[in-house]
Formats: sequence, C-alpha cells, structure tokens
Amino acid sequence: MDTVRLQRLLGLGVRGRLVVVGVEQVRAAARKGGLALALVADDAAAHSVAKVVPLLEARGVPMLGGVGTRDLGEVVGKDQVAAVGIVDSALAKGIRALGLPVREGLRRMD
Repeated sequence: MDTVRLQRLLGLGVRGRLVVVGVEQVRAAARKGGLALALVADDAAAHSVAKVVPLLEARGVPMLGGVGTRDLGEVVGKDQVAAVGIVDSALAKGIRALGLPVREGLRRMD
C-alpha cells in the first residue's frame, strides 16, 4: 500500500470537504445515504467498531482496513481517528485503487 498516496488523497478530501471524520460523523453520513466508502482503522476500539460497522454493513457501504487510528488522525489533523467516510465517488475510486484490504469479515466490494 502506498501510504503517502493515501495521505495525499485523504488530505485532498478533507480540504475539499469530501470526507467525514470520526465515528459519529461517519454514522450520520451513512444514515443519510451519502457514503461511497469507509475506512475503519484496524486498531480502533471495539466499542467504536461496534457502533459503526453494523450500520455500514446494513447500508451496503464498502469498508477498507489496513490503516491505524494514528495514521488516519495524522492525515486529518487529530490525534487518533477510528473511521473516515468518503462521500465523493471519484475520491473513493482513487482510494480503492491503492489496494487496501477489505475490512475483514465483511462483504467484498463490487
């Protein structure tokens, strides 16, 4: 995986408001049906995962892993972030092309 490219794409998304940051914001966007993709940190707390993953699965939002909470936090200017949602389909396509693993135990993406 190209970490620098992921950081650049997420940074672009944050600046362009094409990304929502944090479990609550990802949940809210998923409820509205506005997510093209979600990144869920591999080392996220079980409580955070339990809050966001079932909703994303129910809404059919593809989920990727392969990143840590500190990695996601660094990109968005926070200490640690458990989940990031991508609302722009073109940005989501670019992130998928990086080859991040599908979040384990969940449905595969199209």
